[in-house]
Amino acid sequence: MSGPAPGLWARHTHVVSEDDTAVALGSGAVPVLGTPRLLAWMEAATVAALADELAAGRTSVGTRVEVDHVAPTPVGGRVAVRAELLAADERQLTFTVVAEDGDGRQVGSGRIVRAVVDAERFLARCQRP
Repeated sequence: MSGPAPGLWARHTHVVSEDDTAVALGSGAVPVLGTPRLLAWMEAATVAALADELAAGRTSVGTRVEVDHVAPTPVGGRVAVRAELLAADERQLTFTVVAEDGDGRQVGSGRIVRAVVDAERFLARCQRP
């Protein structure tokens, strides 16, 4: 198969803002990085890793997520998210994801599975008659 190969990776760094907190996202009552935002950052890293790797007309969509959010990060804290392609076949891509704070402590980790799809056909399935 041509296309993404295991070992492909991307890394993004973010600074936690008020908009990223559990309070703002409705996922908790404390003003620290909310799990929904951490997950979004992890997914964004998988998408970035695939930039220019899929054939024309193809894209990937998230299909499975397993994430452990193990430590709080306050507003103003830095979080580096790294996604690495662990396994790939014609239709499925499995990534490991790790997030660390500015001191190198793990904030979260897990796996994200993405399906490779034809973008037009995928969107056509969403259309209502």
